[in-house]
Amino acid sequence: MENEIKLLSGAMVTLALATSVLVVVPYMQLADVQAPEGLKPYTSAELRGREQYIKNGCVYCHSQQPRAKAQGPDFSRGWGRASVAADYYYDNPHLLGTMRTGPDLFNIGARQPSYDWQIGHLYQPRAYTRGSIMPSYPFLFEIKDKADPNDKVVNLPAGYKPAGKIVVATPEAQDLVQYLLSLDHTYPAIVPVAGAK
Repeated sequence: MENEIKLLSGAMVTLALATSVLVVVPYMQLADVQAPEGLKPYTSAELRGREQYIKNGCVYCHSQQPRAKAQGPDFSRGWGRASVAADYYYDNPHLLGTMRTGPDLFNIGARQPSYDWQIGHLYQPRAYTRGSIMPSYPFLFEIKDKADPNDKVVNLPAGYKPAGKIVVATPEAQDLVQYLLSLDHTYPAIVPVAGAK
């Protein structure tokens, strides 16, 4: 019985230490973080697009957290500065990503600000990025004979247009592009100073 009490006590102490180090201390460090001046809350279209980003699994292949110059080649790739905690002030849940099969999207709105490029890239990535392994998302588009007045027609490069038809972006595709274009973190980073209040 004595060994079980020691084992249980040791497990509880280990759990308490792990919780302190992995939950309590980071919470205390980040409790006072405020949104940077250049970071704007998401619009309703961007929030709907963010839901599409999650629903379609974009987060599984794209990170949203460029590393510091000393930790990797992200800056030389043109992905922008390293991210800081304040950059994610309006994100819930955070979509940092776990791996990079595709490029980091932290600043895709600044690197590729063309709405037409983004919408066409969702329909057929290889029309815009040669050799891309990104899947296309044809279910976010409609193929029509002619456009209605409010349709957003996708202008595709020659050879990628369906013969005699037009491609029209659904509201979901348009919202997803609005979210991607909102990923522009080119404002100055706020780097917390240790011990500063």
